Amino acid sequence: MTDRPIRRWIATGLAGLLLAGGVLVAGRFPTNGTDYGFWSVVPPVVALVLAFALRDVIAALFIGIVLGGVISGKLNIVQEFLIPSIGSPGFGLILLVYLWALGGLIGLWTRTGGAMRFADWAGARVARGPRSAKLFAWGMGLVFHQGGTISTVLTGTTVRPVCDRNRVSHEELSYIVDSTASPAASIIPFNVWPIYVGGLVAGTVPVIATQEEAIAFFFRAVPFNFYAIFAVLMTLLVAWDRWPWLPRRMRAAMRRSRDSGLLDRVGAEPMASEELTLLRVPEGYRPSLVDFFGPIGTLLAVAVVPFVVTFYIRGNRESPSLPIGEAFVLAVLAGMAIALVRGMKLRDVMDGFIDGCKGVTIGALVLALAVTLKTVAESLGTATYVVQTVGPWVNPIALPAVLLLVTMFVAFSTGTSFGTYAVLFPVTMPLAWSVHPDPQFLVLCFAAVTGGSVFGDQCSPISDTTILSSVASGCDLMDHVTTQLPLALMAAAAGAVLYTVLAALVV
Repeated sequence: MTDRPIRRWIATGLAGLLLAGGVLVAGRFPTNGTDYGFWSVVPPVVALVLAFALRDVIAALFIGIVLGGVISGKLNIVQEFLIPSIGSPGFGLILLVYLWALGGLIGLWTRTGGAMRFADWAGARVARGPRSAKLFAWGMGLVFHQGGTISTVLTGTTVRPVCDRNRVSHEELSYIVDSTASPAASIIPFNVWPIYVGGLVAGTVPVIATQEEAIAFFFRAVPFNFYAIFAVLMTLLVAWDRWPWLPRRMRAAMRRSRDSGLLDRVGAEPMASEELTLLRVPEGYRPSLVDFFGPIGTLLAVAVVPFVVTFYIRGNRESPSLPIGEAFVLAVLAGMAIALVRGMKLRDVMDGFIDGCKGVTIGALVLALAVTLKTVAESLGTATYVVQTVGPWVNPIALPAVLLLVTMFVAFSTGTSFGTYAVLFPVTMPLAWSVHPDPQFLVLCFAAVTGGSVFGDQCSPISDTTILSSVASGCDLMDHVTTQLPLALMAAAAGAVLYTVLAALVV
């Protein structure tokens, strides 16, 4: 018997004990009206610790949610947390568009052979080994830099067949896909990020009075977003095989894939199931590049062109058109139409789509629990407690580095960068201005919050981008997290040192 069932039994037993104890102590945890004090951080921290200890994200997330119900006195976690979370428009968009549409499209490619045909075509031109395949993946990550979720899906979907063909482990691929998603989007901000953040910081300090000033401030802070810059550059060096040190698990993954061709470790549970990996091209159907480029081209045209037109040509900076949902649905329909026109039977087309949807079931379950834990953290005031606890004790020179670490912790615990921005920016900007009312000092603090939140969104096992990176790359979720985290921490540490040096010069 493997230790996997034993770990699950332990996790289930802990969940039962927590639930039983909650009946006795529910509602007895102190609250000051905005948070539950120290208890605010307990559910997400426990969930993260168990995720690493048990390597079972589903059990860890469930225990964290139950613990949140115990602390808040809301033991009916299904009605209080689960249904409101998975019934939200945001989760519906991710489930229907990013997961089912993505899975359906990849499943369709198992019937048309489009992805493998693209891998053959690209392999003959740009990828002739593991290194060039990884560099190709890094380049595609910068091309698809519009945002965290869409970037991971587009990059992973495009480059995975090429990297699989060239024996790039799924741990390496998922790291490249994830590290060129949110980090790239925050330093190549020709997307919705400046608009969203601008709305949060406008009016918080005298030098950022309007939305336009806030957006301009975002661009001004880009050169100081050290975590994101270091993360993207480090990923390039790792892809290029020029980074001098790699974590032990990453080195083992590279040796395994190069020597044996095994893209996942023995015993791994990839987020993309067998339905998304086995090729089942019907007899008589000839795979073509149009099977791949047709859906991808439709997706990019529908998602990117309206944004470019409304944001850059028409100058609509507040609400540019970004029809992501429509783009994914039309991409799937385009793939189906192309297959039918080229002679595939409707039954084979629908079987591929359905198999693809089934293939992302585990990802959908993990994501449902992850967004529920985010709701729990919000209800407990996790972010508010952390900022209010740390803020008054910080030396001005250390403040940018401390804000980096605080936002890393909050985003890692809640699994969201945009959610962390919404909570922390209205608090941290006035705090930084009161500590040292200097615009350049404020830029450092602003960039630190931006980068720290990206770290958490990129690295947390309960983040949608982390989960989707694993799905799109076909990687075991915790294998992705444990191989990526040491590299990301190195980038964060370098950023913290640089923030402290520059803050000493400014203050």
